[in-house]
Amino acid sequence: MTNTIRIERAILNITQAELAEKVNVSRQTINAMESNKYVPSTTLALKIARVFQKRIEDIFTLEDTD
Repeated sequence: MTNTIRIERAILNITQAELAEKVNVSRQTINAMESNKYVPSTTLALKIARVFQKRIEDIFTLEDTD
C-alpha cells in the first residue's frame, strides 16, 4: 500500500508531529507510514483522511502485490 501523506502534509503545511497529534499516534508512526513501512488500521486511515478532508482512496492506494 502506498500513500500521499507527505504530499498532503505539505499542502496543509503541517509537520509529522502535528499530524500525529491530530490523529493520536506518535510522530514515528507517521514517519513509518510515509516510508511505506507501516500500514495503518482502518480507523487510523479514516482519521488521517478526515484531517486532510479527503476520501481514504485519495490518500491510500492498494498495490497489485498487496
